[in-house]
Amino acid sequence: MHLVAKGVIKVSVWHGYSIRTRLTVVASAIMALICTTVAVFVLVAVREAAIEYRTKQLVAHAVEVAKKVRDSGVSPYLASGEHNASMQVFNPVGTMAAATPDMAREPAMTSLQPDADAYATERRCDGTAFPGQCKIVIAYPFHGAGGVWRLDMAVADVPRYVGPALLVPLAAGWLLLVGATASGTYRTVGKTLAPVSAISGKLAQITTSDLGHRVPVPKYQDELRDLAETANRTLDRAQAAVEQQLRFASDASHDLRSPLTAMRIQIEEALMYPEETDWTQTANALLGSVERLQDLVTDLLQIARLDAGACGRHDPIDLTDLVSGELDRRPRRVAVLRRLTPGVVIDGERIGLTRLLNNLLDNAERHADSTITVTLTLEAGTAVLEVCDDGEGIAPDQREVIFQRFARLEASRRKDAGGTGLGLPIARQIAEAHGGTLTIEDSPRGAQFVLRVPGRAAPPADHAPLPGGV
Repeated sequence: MHLVAKGVIKVSVWHGYSIRTRLTVVASAIMALICTTVAVFVLVAVREAAIEYRTKQLVAHAVEVAKKVRDSGVSPYLASGEHNASMQVFNPVGTMAAATPDMAREPAMTSLQPDADAYATERRCDGTAFPGQCKIVIAYPFHGAGGVWRLDMAVADVPRYVGPALLVPLAAGWLLLVGATASGTYRTVGKTLAPVSAISGKLAQITTSDLGHRVPVPKYQDELRDLAETANRTLDRAQAAVEQQLRFASDASHDLRSPLTAMRIQIEEALMYPEETDWTQTANALLGSVERLQDLVTDLLQIARLDAGACGRHDPIDLTDLVSGELDRRPRRVAVLRRLTPGVVIDGERIGLTRLLNNLLDNAERHADSTITVTLTLEAGTAVLEVCDDGEGIAPDQREVIFQRFARLEASRRKDAGGTGLGLPIARQIAEAHGGTLTIEDSPRGAQFVLRVPGRAAPPADHAPLPGGV
């Protein structure tokens, strides 16, 4: 548990730093790793090249010394020559015949035994002849008096870092590149995230009472610009939703006040003159206001439910049976002609669809002169329900207005003064909740409301529309 808590603390500390700092650290660490790898590779490559070069020099020097020994004879002591080389010369029987002063009393510096016509080299550290040192050693055989002689020669090995002339530039380049990476990353990330800071600052100024602010949009077409534009579109939707809610609350309060005010006036008037009041007539008047108030509250609850997306479970519903049942449920003041295709099945919520159909029928009944026509068909997998009346109709420029909440045209106010103006908006929301549409289309006379909802199954081929009837 202690280790887990310690790890969580470390992660929290790391994430406590800004994105700018974290990216700078990560980029610098990666650059440091790359530079270190390159530096190590360069040091190894240069050192191998230096060793190869020094070995070649050693071979050339051994050839030169062997020639001198063969031409001039052997003296007990040899000069060290170039590179402070240590040398030992062995006669054909393996006895040391000559050596440089530092190797005269030392054992053989190498155990290499090359062929007579070849030579051999090795690198040895902490050998018996030179303890605590690393040397490049060559055993070079050559022909002399009495047979094959051997020249052993050793020079100091190349240091691991080759030399300060290489190590210092590498270290300076390492520091320069890592520093430049850290500085460049810090500045670049800072400039990249500057729009984010501007967006955050502007969002912090936005309140529920002031949704008019919009975040600044960067000039470059990149992900941050997409973020800013998405944020502005979200703010537009939020502002539109808040304004809609405010209008809804204002309209609802106004429509709720009207029946309440009427009821209050009637009650106060009756109480002022109790002896002269016809209480039965007053009760009937109050009942009408209560019914209007009840209808309005029901509509408001339905709209709140639809706005919240609270839709019941969708089950397979025979729309033909549903429409037929609602048309038979109660008589209308006008004739109702029906043309219903059997077997039109959709996925939907029965209560919502019933409410939608009744809203359309009630609206058609209010505006019809003598006839309502209800048609149900299945077109390319889509259930199409048409409710037409033979009334005055709706002007094309008013066809979307009537779907706005509490919107009531003059004809509607004249024919039904107690309406709420919520029936058609509720019907459209129910249609949209079922993945469909509710529109008004052109008709020879009156208004033609058309509902389109995705169908579940096509009707059998032998089904035909039922004949019209009242």
